[in-house]
Amino acid sequence: MSLILRGASLVDGTGAPARAASVVIEGDRIRSVDDGAGGGTSDFDLSGHTVLPGLIDAHTHLGLAEMSQQTDGLVPAAVLAGQIFGNTSRLLDAGFTTARDVGGADGGLTQAIELRLARGPRLMPSGPVLCQTGGHGDFGPPFYPHMHGIPGLSDGSLVCDGPVEVARAARTALRRGATQVKVCVSGGALSRTDSLEDTQFTVEELRAAVGEAAARQTYVTAHAHTVGGIRNGLAAGVACFEHATFLDEPTVSAILSAGAAVVPTLAIIRVALENWREMDIPEDMLPRFDGLEAAMNASIKLAYAAGIPVGSGSDLFGPMQSRWGLELALKAKVLGPMEAIMSATSTNARIIRRPDLGTLEAGKLADIIAVRGNPLSDPELFDDPANVTLVIKGGVVEKNLLA
Repeated sequence: MSLILRGASLVDGTGAPARAASVVIEGDRIRSVDDGAGGGTSDFDLSGHTVLPGLIDAHTHLGLAEMSQQTDGLVPAAVLAGQIFGNTSRLLDAGFTTARDVGGADGGLTQAIELRLARGPRLMPSGPVLCQTGGHGDFGPPFYPHMHGIPGLSDGSLVCDGPVEVARAARTALRRGATQVKVCVSGGALSRTDSLEDTQFTVEELRAAVGEAAARQTYVTAHAHTVGGIRNGLAAGVACFEHATFLDEPTVSAILSAGAAVVPTLAIIRVALENWREMDIPEDMLPRFDGLEAAMNASIKLAYAAGIPVGSGSDLFGPMQSRWGLELALKAKVLGPMEAIMSATSTNARIIRRPDLGTLEAGKLADIIAVRGNPLSDPELFDDPANVTLVIKGGVVEKNLLA
């Protein structure tokens, strides 16, 4: 079966200027991208639309539907599953055909989507985040045992100390279907037992995680706001740094020399400050967000100017996640609309090590979306899923508002 997309302006994810072209899909692959495609089984007239590669969110927490989910059955597993499946379905409808989940979802959710028991993007889960005792990710009350999740559905973190425990935790995450390992090397904005400036895990502990990932032909990415944590991560061989909020020029140079990448997360800062009550964020934690957006914007500019791959991630959590596209709108204000689109397509494909994704080229997987209007002149379009009129994942039409 072949599908043909005609009449749209095409933004192919490579950074090339938008152009008029037709896209021919055969099976799960793109057969051709040209100006004179012949007839097919299904023909989509996309006049007035822009066609792009399926978007990739490299920093999701689809499984963290309830921040209280790990408190010994406080939220029933069936309710949690329903919330998670709602999140994955909405993410797909927002135009994101691939997501790298960096804490919460594990291989069980991947299987549910692949078996079409749930709608959702192609999922690359990290499983539970590896964190040290009292560090970011150790979210339990300080005078009670560590919280536990529901393996096979959602598990936020594994607390581990010392290289032996870190190696075992990495092996556990990989056993549960992780496609990469996530560690925490700094404090976080929503941590009770640390400060944002803290450096966490020793180089030796991080090397244990990197070694286990390498043994499984994959890599480690790190929650990292501070340069101290990033420096330790670089010494251990960590390949990617999430947030990267407080970069300086020497650290940017070190990241570039190591061939590592960064994934800033602007959307969560804006959404958390606007919706902290609905997200169950305690009011006394709001001051921890002060200055984060400005610092992250400055770090994005530093990293991009140096030539570091700058990816795109939303970092949203909660039971009714919906504004993943806000990340592109905010990134466009810093780098420009084309660069924002590339960060969520070809650059993210490079970061998550999926060369078959991220651009509209013959032979690539047919992950394609159509957006009503022109996001190059109005990137705010991404912030409303209603503007995404067509979503194709692996050659399968997952959403169609054109009829």
